[in-house]
Amino acid sequence: MHSLLDRKKKEAGAELGFVDMPAGSLLPQAQRMWTCVGCLWVLLSSCLVAVCSFSIISPAWIVKAKSKDSVSFGLLWHCSETVYNCYTFGGLGSFADIPSGSWQTSAVLCSGGCVLLAASALLAIVTVFLPSGLCEKRICTLAGYMQTTAVFIMASGLLVYPFGLNSPLVQKYCGNSSIYHAADCQIGWGYMLAIVGVMLAVFLPFFSKYAPKESSSPTPIPTIL
Repeated sequence: MHSLLDRKKKEAGAELGFVDMPAGSLLPQAQRMWTCVGCLWVLLSSCLVAVCSFSIISPAWIVKAKSKDSVSFGLLWHCSETVYNCYTFGGLGSFADIPSGSWQTSAVLCSGGCVLLAASALLAIVTVFLPSGLCEKRICTLAGYMQTTAVFIMASGLLVYPFGLNSPLVQKYCGNSSIYHAADCQIGWGYMLAIVGVMLAVFLPFFSKYAPKESSSPTPIPTIL
């Protein structure tokens, strides 16, 4: 008699779209969801470190092409005539020879932000091999704070860089250039790459919040009593 009533209840529940499922059956799906977010976080963090490093060593932040005296400037390099004829400002290790104090500040900020981003990416990779627990949560939180700091530092460096356009060296090649005005020159792909990298890095702290592989309780499935 009881089995007949239970069967009728299940049939009525199926008609209404309610299915009696065990609570533990959704745990593997929830774990996979957290793992996918964590993998995306690790992958994006690692890629942005490469983007950040490549943009810093790029000599094409300010470029002047379409002329005989073509030239390009980066944070640490400058090129004349062709991209194969590039030199560091004053030679390796001569940080003081960077032609503008604004560019020196920008180099420090962007390099420091990139180092923080690299350290946070390393922590993100470490969390892949850690079991779910308090230690993993703390490392993800620490990496998220580091990435937030890196975003603000690098964004500040990018905002400071155009202040160096009024330096005598830039005006020699770009004409009557001034702060945020490149005159005969234009923004190069290296500077644009750095901007794109910072814009993508804004999402990293949000991913770090949902990266831990914790097993949250699934939403209860409604059943007919």
